[in-house]
Amino acid sequence: MAYKDLLVHVDDSRACEGRVQAAVELAIAHDAHLTGVYVIGDPPPETFERGILLPEMREMLQQGAQERADATLAHFAEVAKRNQISFESRIDRVQYTAMVEALATNARYADIVILGQADPNDGSVPLYLPEEVTLASGRPSLVVPCIGPMATLGQRVTLAWDASREAARTVNDALPILERAQAVNVVTVNPSDKPFGHGEQRGADIALHLARHGIEVEVQHIESRDVDVPNIILSHIAAQSSDLLVMGAYGHSRLRELVLGGVTRAMLHDMTVPVLMAH
Repeated sequence: MAYKDLLVHVDDSRACEGRVQAAVELAIAHDAHLTGVYVIGDPPPETFERGILLPEMREMLQQGAQERADATLAHFAEVAKRNQISFESRIDRVQYTAMVEALATNARYADIVILGQADPNDGSVPLYLPEEVTLASGRPSLVVPCIGPMATLGQRVTLAWDASREAARTVNDALPILERAQAVNVVTVNPSDKPFGHGEQRGADIALHLARHGIEVEVQHIESRDVDVPNIILSHIAAQSSDLLVMGAYGHSRLRELVLGGVTRAMLHDMTVPVLMAH
């Protein structure tokens, strides 16, 4: 099993180069086709109609955005050619508020979409883009930290398992990587005592399922009521020297996590390794 059609979000952010490199490495590993998509977010027409921006600025802004997109995709093409992978480039031009929808739509025609962690110090893309694309695309997302990928990707994988629908979906979407990993560890954190889901031995059922795919895993349970789940997972990743975290996105209602926070938002904010997630 392998990914054969990858999509990477290309933009003007400082972290884009590391994201593209991660996408290229994934394409090489799976002999996959890689599409780089640049989404131009134009100001809405009413900003000009209401005098917020002068109408004569429209053409100047559009031309500048087009030039940046062309230059960024030209660099993407150079990297792809240098690594001798199958690739193509694409530009979508939409209003700024429709950038997520445009990227999610493009992602539906790929096996997985590679995104960048939101950078509060870089306003070139919406801060909510990674999580919103993951929710809207119907495809798994590989989110690369702003600091860039590690020296390896997917060799030592931590799988955060909570027996949820989202976790099950993500495990299935991650199989092409898990099957190639050198080591996979499954971690359950403060698992609930509900009479269904985890089975008699927590983590045993998902370990057996993965074993049937030829994937050997180690299972570890962590009980800690004094430290929150995201920090427990981050500590576990460091202890295991993992280079990828696989986890489900938004186990609770999206509104609850948006308002109160949650594991998904915390991991996307504090991530130290790439995160593969699906909803």
